[in-house]
Amino acid sequence: MSEIQKVVLAYSGGLDTSVILKWIIEHYRCEVVTFTADLGQGEDLSHVESRALATGATKAYVEDLREEFAKDYIFPMMRASAVYEGRYLLGTSIARPLIAKRQVEIARAENAQAIAHGATGKGNDQVRFELAAAALDPAIVTIAPWREWDFRGRADLVDFAQSRGIPVPVTKEKPYSCDGNLLHLSFEGGELEEPWNEPGPHTYQMCVPPEKAPDSPEIVTVDFEAGNPVAVNGTALSPARLIKELNDLGGRHGVGRLDMVENRFVGMKSRGVYETPGGTILNVAHRDLEGLALDREVLHLRDSLIPRYAACVYNGFWFSPEREALQALIDQTQERVTGTVKLKLYKGGVWVLGRKSPCTLYNSELCSFEAGGTYNQADAVGFIRLNALRIRGHKARK
Repeated sequence: MSEIQKVVLAYSGGLDTSVILKWIIEHYRCEVVTFTADLGQGEDLSHVESRALATGATKAYVEDLREEFAKDYIFPMMRASAVYEGRYLLGTSIARPLIAKRQVEIARAENAQAIAHGATGKGNDQVRFELAAAALDPAIVTIAPWREWDFRGRADLVDFAQSRGIPVPVTKEKPYSCDGNLLHLSFEGGELEEPWNEPGPHTYQMCVPPEKAPDSPEIVTVDFEAGNPVAVNGTALSPARLIKELNDLGGRHGVGRLDMVENRFVGMKSRGVYETPGGTILNVAHRDLEGLALDREVLHLRDSLIPRYAACVYNGFWFSPEREALQALIDQTQERVTGTVKLKLYKGGVWVLGRKSPCTLYNSELCSFEAGGTYNQADAVGFIRLNALRIRGHKARK
């Protein structure tokens, strides 16, 4: 511990990281510099610096990373149509590598020997932060207080905070662990720890309950260029502003809410509620446009890689050679994914109404049920006969 003189802490200003800040100062007897990333979580961060300094930090960084987050992390992941276990759009997972990258950069600038995070020893985030840090700076030390101290849970943290005069926004009566950013908002803990319990009303923040959504549907168009969304309803927007616009539209109609039990990388199952309105709309629109613009075998190859790519994001291997190799292949497939998708938002659902693309591979003359065209239906006889050889041979052997 004597070798650690300065630590850069990923700091939110909430219960866990406020206690961690004070605990590291007392336990390691070192300086702590805090780093807070504005990733579009919608919180007022104007008091984070003063709160960190009042709790004992020697310096506090608060940085707006929303556009970088959207352009360099969310969009590449969405070009891959990455969904973990067929459902989760990876809102928490994709934020961790960016936070870790900037944290390591600040540690170098501040001549800090260590970084610290507030992830617990039971969760995925500890793996994500530390694998990213190992890839970016193998020599840096990581401090994970949840794996070191004697506190048994958040109730103990509340007691510690109160004993040190640290103001925190969480109480024992509202024990949710939340993570929010531009892409989503997640809830864990409380009544959600029993999978049979219905989520409480406080878990509705970005999305209205479907039954309270407007009784009239809303029509939305999304334009794409090379796999990236560039405009909503004909208005060009920056990556972060585009996601924010779709969050507002989707949230108003109850789109993008998920309640699931997932398999954590560390080996246990956990239950969480996720709200991802804009990401849900983008995923539906992007997949639909690919059906129009991508070659069949290219699309099927990319789809076969979705579980592997999603696992790279979920398990913390963003800065790994396999994720970078997958990204290069996927981005090559996206060169033709340009066009517009028209969608209907209504009572929690997203329905595609139409799509168009200058790169379309759809040939109405070929697929029409009407007579004419260059397709000779009799050619199908030989095609079917050749494909039946294997099936007939298998049956004969049986």
